[in-house]
Amino acid sequence: MTEEGNVALANFPQPAYPRFEGKWVMVTGAGTGFGATLAERAAAEGANVIVHYNSSAEGAKRTAARIEARGRRAHIVRADLKSWEQIKAAAEEAWEVSGGLDVLVNNVGDIATDQMSWRDIREEVIDRVLAVDIKGTMLMIHEHGERMLARGKGSIVNIASTVVVRGSPRAPQYAAGKYGVIGLTKSYAAAFAPTVRVNAFGPGFMETESTLTREDWLNGRRERVMNQTPMKRVPPPEELAAAALWLATSEASHMTGNFIMCDGGYSMIGA
Repeated sequence: MTEEGNVALANFPQPAYPRFEGKWVMVTGAGTGFGATLAERAAAEGANVIVHYNSSAEGAKRTAARIEARGRRAHIVRADLKSWEQIKAAAEEAWEVSGGLDVLVNNVGDIATDQMSWRDIREEVIDRVLAVDIKGTMLMIHEHGERMLARGKGSIVNIASTVVVRGSPRAPQYAAGKYGVIGLTKSYAAAFAPTVRVNAFGPGFMETESTLTREDWLNGRRERVMNQTPMKRVPPPEELAAAALWLATSEASHMTGNFIMCDGGYSMIGA
């Protein structure tokens, strides 16, 4: 996979240690946003990467080009994660190409960005969000986890959200979907132990392209979030990627069924 011209590589704030040297990592929704950053961070740490996308074909190509510019292999697969048949086909392709995945990062999640209030909720949006966030995540864990169990090793990281702590008056179906991801994480962690670890990572607000263009973000929400965040800033996705991927490394070998957050203190919770 190549791209004409120079390939701009992310300048990650943390050092990139070779924690995934010689391993294969699959990241869903890796054409844009946090998924693209996770894919490139994995490559910076030595991984070959399966780049999944559904609608962002050009973005997936750009992500693959950045991975290959780091001297790693990249392979692109497409699947609508609302479809079990497409998930099965993408899993078969990913495992055939890689010879066996070491890490799956379930990053895809529909956050209903076009909905600005619970008053605007529509049944088709509820169905879409829950189909992607819960059904899609569950089937990805199911298909790849089953193969990891047969292989005898593997790690799965599900990208959840701090919304499970604070809720979402804007899009309650999104909060419900991410609560579902926590339930899936715990359930499959118990089912797959001790062979395959399953954990969840909850990023706080990040300045991704989709966030920066949201109507509410441009009309005061960014300032409110920063005022309520002890660290007093909203970071770029590069600042959170290493923390998410840490859950899949040997450094977290005794962690499974866990949920960790990285949000600058925005959602501090008690014991």
